[in-house]
Amino acid sequence: MPLLTTDAPKAIAMWDFSWLERRWEGGGYDDWARALDELVERGYDAVRIDAFPHLVAADPDAEYTLVPVWDQHDWGSPAEVVVRIRPALTEFIALAAERNVAVALSSWFRKDTRDVRMQLTTPDELAGAWASTLDLIDEAGLLGSVWFVDLGNEWPNAMWAPFLYPYAGGADARVEPRTSPRIEQWTQRALHSLQDRYPAMPLCFSFSEYDFPATEDVLGFGLLEPHAWMAQEEFSGFYAEAGYALTDSLFDPEPYAVLARTAGPLYAADPDRWRQLLTAKIAGLADWSRATGLPLVTTECWAIINWKDGPGLEWGWLKEVCEHGVRAAIATGQWVGLATSNFCGPQFRGMWGDVAWHRALTDQIKGS
Repeated sequence: MPLLTTDAPKAIAMWDFSWLERRWEGGGYDDWARALDELVERGYDAVRIDAFPHLVAADPDAEYTLVPVWDQHDWGSPAEVVVRIRPALTEFIALAAERNVAVALSSWFRKDTRDVRMQLTTPDELAGAWASTLDLIDEAGLLGSVWFVDLGNEWPNAMWAPFLYPYAGGADARVEPRTSPRIEQWTQRALHSLQDRYPAMPLCFSFSEYDFPATEDVLGFGLLEPHAWMAQEEFSGFYAEAGYALTDSLFDPEPYAVLARTAGPLYAADPDRWRQLLTAKIAGLADWSRATGLPLVTTECWAIINWKDGPGLEWGWLKEVCEHGVRAAIATGQWVGLATSNFCGPQFRGMWGDVAWHRALTDQIKGS
């Protein structure tokens, strides 16, 4: 498998569950070879995708009807879609391998009509689902293309890991802190159980909240995968000042209308303020990396969490923030993998179409 730490950082894009769900004509991933060629053209040499491990463990050859998690954001499908994990997963990784693109595996544990994800009732079952997924990839001779495994996206978010909260509302449950004894037991047991099967594979859980990194047990992690944005509530008042509620935008178009009216002007009124907040966040994450001795990879970043092509939703200010984030992260020397934003996919045409912008930043990442 590719070494986690290489001579230069990798430029990584996040294609989440979109790589499999958005396969209709115009969805961005109807032709994987073309999409990967465009990724390479923009200078990226790694991609993070959902491997759907819970569906692999249940039956990789079965058809599953996935239920949309939203219809307002352009990640994944806005309507029900039927998928089959095998041979799709190994076909995609093989195409990436042909282009020397390393693949990072993660999971948002997407809901299907049978809600198979709720069958993961113990940390050993979570690790077993990932072991089955790596077995499938290994049997295809493609394990060497897997860069690392993130056992759960933005752990322990109930939206993505409702199996952690089966008696408390599932996806609607209140999220426990990562440092609670129960969540830490899940984290450590799942990591060590999978390490027993795949000891050379770098493992982690990705995070999007950072209230308590100093007290966190990251034993068993091979890397830290923090997701960091200037607009995050715990570090910035951007959303409050913009009049935007992050949790109200799943099936309601109005929050994007609010962002279209307020986000760009709010940033433009005092760009130094917002960039300084992002710089401080990046410095804190770099300090966490130094304290733990673990390298950083960030695949979702740097400006605002939700955005898309649409009326009034301009990309210029957002790209300016992302440029600042990339350069600030490079300057710390702690990142071995960097994204340019969480919109680095062909479905976000306003961002994807600026090849020169991507190339300028990926050259800096890989040349640092």
